[in-house]
Amino acid sequence: MSKLTTLLTGLSLALLSASTEVRLASNNYLATCQEIASNVSSASKVYYPGSYQYTKDNEHWAISSSQTSTCSFEPATAADVAVALQILGKDQTPFAVRGGGHTGNPGFSSTPGVQIAMYSFSGVTYDSSTETATVGTGLVWDDVYTQLEQINVTVVGGKATGVGVAGIVLGGGYSYFSNQYGLAVDNVVSLELVMPNGTITTVTSASQPDLFFGLRGGFNNFGIVTSVTLKAYPLSAVWGGSITYLESVWDKVNTAIANFANQTDPKACIHTTRDYIAGVSVISIILFYDAPEYANGVFDEFLSIDNVDPDLSSRTYSSLILTLPTNLTSGYRGAFHWVALDHFTVPILEMLNNQTTFYGAAATKYSGQFVSYEGIPFLDNVYDHAETDTAFPSLRDSSQGSSFINVFYGWTNAADDDAMLQLGAESVAYMKQFIADAGQDVEDALLYPNCAPPGTPVADIYGDALERLQSIQLAVDPTNVMNLTGGWKF
Repeated sequence: MSKLTTLLTGLSLALLSASTEVRLASNNYLATCQEIASNVSSASKVYYPGSYQYTKDNEHWAISSSQTSTCSFEPATAADVAVALQILGKDQTPFAVRGGGHTGNPGFSSTPGVQIAMYSFSGVTYDSSTETATVGTGLVWDDVYTQLEQINVTVVGGKATGVGVAGIVLGGGYSYFSNQYGLAVDNVVSLELVMPNGTITTVTSASQPDLFFGLRGGFNNFGIVTSVTLKAYPLSAVWGGSITYLESVWDKVNTAIANFANQTDPKACIHTTRDYIAGVSVISIILFYDAPEYANGVFDEFLSIDNVDPDLSSRTYSSLILTLPTNLTSGYRGAFHWVALDHFTVPILEMLNNQTTFYGAAATKYSGQFVSYEGIPFLDNVYDHAETDTAFPSLRDSSQGSSFINVFYGWTNAADDDAMLQLGAESVAYMKQFIADAGQDVEDALLYPNCAPPGTPVADIYGDALERLQSIQLAVDPTNVMNLTGGWKF
């Protein structure tokens, strides 16, 4: 531990003993808000209930993920983030860090204390000499892709519109490019981190290998990341978009998906979704090919099946991202669930269709409005692109599975929260058993942290890496400042 870190830790403990008991007893989060406002630069702002910015800062994609904070804070510089973190730690005031606000888990990026909104960290710069792009963690991926495609490059990030940079690069990040380049965490070159003691540092694999490991999958346990530098790749136009099928042709669609799952072209990717809305079930598929035209007839089987509302063309990548319209499900209470598997077969796809219709109908007995089962196949080598180990997925062998099912339930009544989570848990348990009975040995696969439901044990996400992560967290944050915020805690 450095002399500076030792000094700051000692100062922090002294301040805690002098003021924490009073602050906790009074629950006076307003005083912390005022203290932050008085100590940060004029470029950063604190907002209070009733203002437009306060409402925007607290808003989340899922209404069950929002809380009423005492104030919101929009830092404009890493230095002001450092000031706020030290005050929050001294006062032991709960806080939250909001990037894109797309979490499905209550309390992960919301708080009754100080809501930190990262909007001002919105830069996108490209360095042609290193072929890297540096992006701010207050952005959503739509903005990143739109800016980078002006110079014909892109990065590995989120697959859906409205999803934030921070959750993807700190949590894993499956992409249409993952068959070629791996996950978002595999493409991180460096991160600017504000540590809990206020130190601002650039973390790389060479400078701080433990932190570099922990940040790529370990979220906000080590401080607040303000920007990330990613490998960038050449990109012109891509081919693809959405295509939808009614239930009458699902048998043919299942066969097409299973056949596609056996192809080996890394430029091709599909994202299949079974939606149950108002008693109607449909399958929608996003087709993607990393070229202006798809090759080798890779999508011909899908195109030969009767379909509705096709939106397929040579287009910009940012345009393709808009064809997975996750913003249409905003405003619900919601939760995700996640299941890994080796590969999709027709029987597994038939099971997935049955789960959609059965649990879609079951959800409507409560206030369920929307049920979605996504099946996303990747190549067997999707986890082979990492140059160094990552916190997630720390498991990168065949037992992790190369494909997955992502489940989302949306509902409106808070009284139904437990019932809807239980429905999802029942469905996931059935699917895992079905996949195991089919001979796919992925029972111990780690859960993707961005899609793991509330209450998931962190050991189920990080496995044998958990002990190392706990050690890193203790060294970086000995006074547990980051435990004042939400998320998966080590």
